Amino acid sequence: MKPEIHPEYHKIMAKCACGSEFELGSANEEISVEICSACHPFFTGKQKLVDTAGRIEKYNKKYAKHLAQKDQQ
Repeated sequence: MKPEIHPEYHKIMAKCACGSEFELGSANEEISVEICSACHPFFTGKQKLVDTAGRIEKYNKKYAKHLAQKDQQ
């Protein structure tokens, strides 16, 4: 390996927006993330249905005829 071309490797504490911290090894000196395994809904099992911009109503309006036909059968 060539000398002096590789970045330095640091042991750092990565910080999440939820407040949890975990130790990593990285070429960066600090890392901050918005979501981690401690607060991600997939890992916590606490799924929340967030209706942004009326997506559910938009879906129901778009497929109203199809859903009505399905209910009649």
